[in-house]
Amino acid sequence: MMEIADNPELFEGLTRVVALVGPTGVGKTALSLELAEALDAEIISVDSLQVYRHLDIGTAKASKEERVRVPHHLIDVVEPDAEFNAADFQKAASEAIASIVARGKVPLLVGGTGLYLRLLVHGLFEAPPPSEALRARYREIADARGIEVLFERLQEVDPELATRVNANDFIRVTRGLEIFDQTGTPLSEHQRAHRFKAPNYHALKIALIRPREELYERINTRVEQMIAGGLIDEYRNLMERGYGPEHKPMQSLGYRQVGEHLLEGRNLDDAIHEIKQQTRRYAKQQISWFRSEPQTHWAMAPVLREGRIPPQVLHDVRGFVEGAKPALEWAQIDPYNVERASRPT
Repeated sequence: MMEIADNPELFEGLTRVVALVGPTGVGKTALSLELAEALDAEIISVDSLQVYRHLDIGTAKASKEERVRVPHHLIDVVEPDAEFNAADFQKAASEAIASIVARGKVPLLVGGTGLYLRLLVHGLFEAPPPSEALRARYREIADARGIEVLFERLQEVDPELATRVNANDFIRVTRGLEIFDQTGTPLSEHQRAHRFKAPNYHALKIALIRPREELYERINTRVEQMIAGGLIDEYRNLMERGYGPEHKPMQSLGYRQVGEHLLEGRNLDDAIHEIKQQTRRYAKQQISWFRSEPQTHWAMAPVLREGRIPPQVLHDVRGFVEGAKPALEWAQIDPYNVERASRPT
């Protein structure tokens, strides 16, 4: 199958966007702020949880000061009990891009939810409509035998998707099963084929990465800072607002464990240990996802030097925005051989 990059005519006339992606804790925020100011850009958050109001600490949202410094979009969009899926993101992000471009600014997409970025750039594939009968059957199985049984089947029929899905995420696990049971083809295969269709935007995708042990240590430190910074009180505040484990974002990484501590008496140290462990696992899944994405350029973090963007980095990104084909010599890291890579100078 021909790569999109092999047919540059597909990009003619498309809006150019810059995407800064990578695993949680890698250091996207600091670079995104400097890059946004240098490019006169506005940031669009590509994060499935930052759209929810009141979930601030556990989602590592940009601070109020950072949002004053650079305009941010798709943060604090809906309440925690509202439905917000990939299609909602695609629509809202497309509208944000159009408004940013209309103001003469540059759209800068920043985040780690790879599916959202893929759907924004390439659109949604034509999935079959939901099957109420299948969903009822999955619910019966989960109630009788546990969601673990469903996840084990997902591992059998779509092992690629299973590496990217939390085993306790009932919605995503069953959606993968539903697509397979309806079409006979794994969801990951549908998504992979769809990537080679004509894109909606001409995106420069830069993925940040660090050596594994360095990244994991940053993740551990971040989790400790979240706890010290008030994550438990944030959960209490959410409960006072009427939100609890029955709401989807409250089952996300970090919030689920804190909820178990507050509501079920789970040992706090044990909960923190699991948050660290699961966050490291999630970062690994994110790296695997972006490795599979075509035309993704990998750079060793931190890119900033003494708080500033290296001249070649700024030259290349600005050149892309203005219509050039950048060299990107600083973003040629092999993500499978990070330990031996060097940082941009």
